[in-house]
Amino acid sequence: MEKLGSEDGAKVTFDRVLLVNDDGKVTVGAPIVENASVTAEVIESERKDKKVIIFKMKRRKGYRNKNGHRQRHSIVKITDIKA
Repeated sequence: MEKLGSEDGAKVTFDRVLLVNDDGKVTVGAPIVENASVTAEVIESERKDKKVIIFKMKRRKGYRNKNGHRQRHSIVKITDIKA
C-alpha cells in the first residue's frame, strides 16, 4: 500500500472500510461501512516499487523526453478485521 509514516512493527488501524465479507455475507458501504475497522502490523515501512518509464515525444519536431519514477510504499500484514 502507499507509504505510511509509521515505523517497522507498529500497529496501524484503518477506520474507513469500503467493503466487508463475513463468510459470504457481503456488506458494501455507502461510501464507508459503519463501525468497521481493520488492524494491521507494518512489516516494512518503506520500499520502492518497480520503475515506471514516462516517455514523451512529438513526431517530426525532434522532441523526446524520458523520465523514470519509483513510488515508495509500505508492506503491511492484516491482523484483525472488525465489522
